[in-house]
Amino acid sequence: MIQAWKRLWRDRRGNALVIAGAALPLVVGSAGLATDTIQWTLWKRQLQRTADSAAIAGVYAKRAGQDVSTQVNNDVTKNNQTGLTLLTGPIIGYPADGPDWTHSVSVEMSIKKKLSFSSMFLSNPPTITVKATAAAVEWGEYCAQAQVDTNETGITAGGNVKVDLKCGMITNSRSMDAAVAFGSSEVTASPVAAVGGLDKTDNWAAGTVLLPFTIPQPDPFSDINPAPIASGCQASNNDFTVQPSEVITGPGGTGPFCYNDMDFKGDVTLTPGTYVVTGNFNANSGAKVTCNGCTFIMTNSNPADTGTVDINGGATMNLTAPDSGTYKGILFYSNRGSDPTDVNRINGNASSMFKGAFYFPHQEVVFTGTAGVEFQCIKLVSWKLTFMGNAAIKNNCPNWYDDRFVGRHVRLVA
Repeated sequence: MIQAWKRLWRDRRGNALVIAGAALPLVVGSAGLATDTIQWTLWKRQLQRTADSAAIAGVYAKRAGQDVSTQVNNDVTKNNQTGLTLLTGPIIGYPADGPDWTHSVSVEMSIKKKLSFSSMFLSNPPTITVKATAAAVEWGEYCAQAQVDTNETGITAGGNVKVDLKCGMITNSRSMDAAVAFGSSEVTASPVAAVGGLDKTDNWAAGTVLLPFTIPQPDPFSDINPAPIASGCQASNNDFTVQPSEVITGPGGTGPFCYNDMDFKGDVTLTPGTYVVTGNFNANSGAKVTCNGCTFIMTNSNPADTGTVDINGGATMNLTAPDSGTYKGILFYSNRGSDPTDVNRINGNASSMFKGAFYFPHQEVVFTGTAGVEFQCIKLVSWKLTFMGNAAIKNNCPNWYDDRFVGRHVRLVA
């Protein structure tokens, strides 16, 4: 009997099976815990994605003056397609705005889910909690802005035009083609932002940042109103006209100056000041117009009848806005009640120079033709903005220039 036990003790056959059997619970446990970990991570990622989307929806709602709770819950219902059941409704918070962001909204959500392996040992399923915070963050500096807030395209570049703004462009258009560049056009402007959608295209310069579905950009000159219209200003015979071959300096005095129409065909050096124009401003081929410190106010006693600006490609324009006063930095100002179907055409020649803002918040502005136009730290605000033809439009501005419109884009901040 003893000998039999000794032989069994020295027998090494079947050891691997014994060891494998002893280790099997560890292998099964490791596999089970790995499966649970992957499943837990997947649920947390899905829940976090839902919270992120809901927080962003909350910021858009807050900016639009809508009920934040309603929009957050609608977004959760729409995007929670995984069958995850929240312990409670989304917990919505409003953290203090940071130094560079506003309208912040936080969303916190929790779930309890039974894990297939761990549940054999745990009577209480683990709680998964996530939190997301979104805000309207300062993002992008712009010097060109299209105010149109419908489904029409706001910014267009076509033909062979070359546009170099050295700043960004933004439009409030809700169209899926809110800003487009086509043909052989080349547009150097970054970022390009829109409330609606933006298509990637080679016409945007390399490195251009596209920001679709951003929040609307406010009117940067909303607190500035047109100058009053003087008595007799709108009379048909109250025009400022310069005929071909005429050389005029004037009108003299301190202003403000008020005319029905301004029509230039000759050479004129204007007196610095504010010019209220109740009709149209025209600079024809051969005209040479110079003014250092002028603002042209396009308005009318009936705002819908506000006139337009038409600068022919053969005209040489050297215009600089005033550096002080109510209309500091504004070269052209159009009444906000004007007709949005009216079009202003800017087509100066290669010797033309404009320094100051073009403010046409309810009219389209079209830069067209074959000539080059030089801007000095330009700001363009119009209902719609179009660059066409073969023009080369360049904005020369020193690096220290910071008088641009700062935009905001909804992003996750935590």
